[in-house]
Amino acid sequence: MSVVFVTGIGTGVGKTLASAVVAEALGATYWKPVQTGDESDAAYVAARLTRPKIHPEVYRLALPASPHIAAREEGVEIDLEKIVEALPDGDVVVEGAGGLLVPLNGDDFMADLAQRLDAKVVLVSRNYLGSINHSLLTARVALEWGLDVAGWVFNDRFGDYEDDIVRWSGYPALARMPLTSNPDAAFVRGIVEEWGPRLRQALR
Repeated sequence: MSVVFVTGIGTGVGKTLASAVVAEALGATYWKPVQTGDESDAAYVAARLTRPKIHPEVYRLALPASPHIAAREEGVEIDLEKIVEALPDGDVVVEGAGGLLVPLNGDDFMADLAQRLDAKVVLVSRNYLGSINHSLLTARVALEWGLDVAGWVFNDRFGDYEDDIVRWSGYPALARMPLTSNPDAAFVRGIVEEWGPRLRQALR
């Protein structure tokens, strides 16, 4: 069984699209154990996979906020062990919420979940002013948690930051996703055609 944990350097960096690319490349199933807000990342990914297999969330929370806050609003406490016990069988791509230091509850963070799942970690960075700092801070957290980081998926294009982030973080580039107004299923297949062999080599 292969478990891949996809996380980002922040919110809105293309983590869900990257999860679809990784799942398509590996022929893996998709699971987002904690979903907040009205939007469904699972539905977004399902619409972009050739043969989608989507697992239900363990926690589905209405408020579009950090999981620990959204859970608090509903009188729920997110239990890390409950999530770990619900891990689906087989090859699965697990999408986190936000970044590695997004809290799940008063004690546990997304980094703790990736660690407990014994997952290979894919870091998603989006090119924008400030993303070098955010990317390297994310890499430092991954190192401090002892996570098994496979490398980076870079999204969008602002400046030529990728080589610097790779060099300073020590983690390789696994794929690059160009900016597009329509990141549909055909776009995902195109990225997989180009980067699939590299993703499979790094994540199997």
